[in-house]
Amino acid sequence: MATAVKNMRRRGVLKGAALLTALGSAAGFARAFGNQESSSPIPPRDRLEQGPFDIDQDEGWLTALFTTPSEKPLRNPGLGLVGYSWEESGPSLAARAGRETLEQHVENISSLPFVDVLYIRCDWRNVQSRPGRLDLDPIWKLTLDAATSRGLRVAFRVQLSSPVFQPEQIALPEFLRSRIPMVKIGRIPEHGNSEYVEPRYDHPEFQRAFSELNSLLAAEFDGHPLVEWVDMMQYGFWGEGHTSNFPNPFPDDVVAERTFVEMTALQFETWKKTPLAFNTQPDISKVGNRKTLAMAMSAGAWLRSDSIIIEEPIQIEQLANRPPWLAAILEDGYFRQYDISKLAKDSSGVNVMENYMLHTLDLRSNYWSLWTEAANLARYNEAYPRGFERLRANLGYRLRSSWVWQRKRHGTAELIVAVSNRGVAGVPGVLWLQLQTPDGQLKLRGTLDPGHPHGGGIRLASFLLPKDFAGMVHLSAELEIRPRVLKPVAWACEQPLNPDGSIAVEVKTKDDPSWRKGV
Repeated sequence: MATAVKNMRRRGVLKGAALLTALGSAAGFARAFGNQESSSPIPPRDRLEQGPFDIDQDEGWLTALFTTPSEKPLRNPGLGLVGYSWEESGPSLAARAGRETLEQHVENISSLPFVDVLYIRCDWRNVQSRPGRLDLDPIWKLTLDAATSRGLRVAFRVQLSSPVFQPEQIALPEFLRSRIPMVKIGRIPEHGNSEYVEPRYDHPEFQRAFSELNSLLAAEFDGHPLVEWVDMMQYGFWGEGHTSNFPNPFPDDVVAERTFVEMTALQFETWKKTPLAFNTQPDISKVGNRKTLAMAMSAGAWLRSDSIIIEEPIQIEQLANRPPWLAAILEDGYFRQYDISKLAKDSSGVNVMENYMLHTLDLRSNYWSLWTEAANLARYNEAYPRGFERLRANLGYRLRSSWVWQRKRHGTAELIVAVSNRGVAGVPGVLWLQLQTPDGQLKLRGTLDPGHPHGGGIRLASFLLPKDFAGMVHLSAELEIRPRVLKPVAWACEQPLNPDGSIAVEVKTKDDPSWRKGV
């Protein structure tokens, strides 16, 4: 067994090192944090000219379109408020107590008008009960059906370990418990002599089962049209990358780091179409979080944190100064029930939950989590509407074609599109712009640089039109969220859009009287 474990560790180190090397140079757009540099994992292709566009380049110009920013909520990919159909302790409190059915709980949370994403956080035993196949708990079908019927998206985390139900229950499926050694790591408060246990993640049986679990989940959900992101399966309590102040179960820290380098690499090798999200937990349990975070950022994983106010300075800095093409997912569980009777107000009259949630905008976040209590959330929103309103108007990115200019250049017409971003975050991936005539005879496409336009920024891009072209074109946008995985983006403007979400731009003839030059 020792030889098998040693060989497995060696393969993990080699794969992890190879992943770091390959992904670190995947594209020419890099962003440094401390001594760590990350590059966009989406290879640049069909890049549009992005300026500067000086006055000596053209023989005339005019403003063809200008739009007004909208603050109306949008359900674009890569942003939103997240309702939980299942958290680490289960569904809503009422469903756990038998006061409502699971179906009623999912109906209630999914019907809230401000929920954009439905989220499941469950144990491994809730998705697999035997080798070779998934056995998803009923909450999965209920959640996916609700998302389909209400136009929502879905995200999830499968926990390899959780302290919530210990000592009575652990996260591992029953069929694995006799095959994988469990290590006692410390006393469970208020449970006598009972101790928390963690699996030997480096054991060959665990590694084989973990590889199978990833393959099964990816076969079902990688590229699934409803799935917005998948939390990476990390070490320890709730899969957050720690076991609090308890020791890790490994024989030494070197083995711990090697094991999770391998497990991180395996997940990136398996999931190719759906974004993965990595927790920025500092390495208090000495399992290699620094190295695996570097791997995750190089691979284009989104970042998340499971609290926001009590976080260490390093997490806040990492989240706030992440590369602009990476989304950030924030939650905080201290006041997860949104019970307005228990939310203190400060001297300015701001309730503690609103104070918490508005800090997500400081971190240029894309998502904020709402947890499970639908009735409390509705009451909270009625009593304190400002919090959710501000988040829905600012979270993530909010794009519009704020200006479109037409120029005479190279003997033909050129359109320069200024894409403004009124949101707090950069574009989580690569933005594609498309010009198309209503009859589809002309279609021009190209990309902006990764992450552009950044939060609060503007990015310009140029399209050269065919000689003597004049008439109507439709301007639309798509987000490349993983390599060659594109999703449509709705413009955040007050002006009317076409049924397909595009906006109309009129290209003038070369003798139109509105041309300007030398002004």
